Amino acid sequence: MTIKINHDLCNGCPGRKEGCCERICPGNLIERKQGKAVITNKSDCWDCAACVKTCSMNAIKIYLPEEIGGRGGNLLAQVKGDEIIWIIKNNSGKYKKYNLLR
Repeated sequence: MTIKINHDLCNGCPGRKEGCCERICPGNLIERKQGKAVITNKSDCWDCAACVKTCSMNAIKIYLPEEIGGRGGNLLAQVKGDEIIWIIKNNSGKYKKYNLLR
């Protein structure tokens, strides 16, 4: 698995010394370059999903390979109050939602 950052959605957390994803990454693997978040070494990422949950722009997702996600897909998170909505979306566009309380 690996994270993917959508640079069209990433706003770089303007006005902050560090972006939310930079600050929360336990491996210090995310940094800003040219105002957008980038992962410095994908192979060092252990897929904790902290960056996925903290990104208010929904610009970060975890890619699920075929071995895990059937035909491959993506895992996204939406945080709403005390609830995290995990969305698994496969390559054909079908998705399932799972609501969890924090």
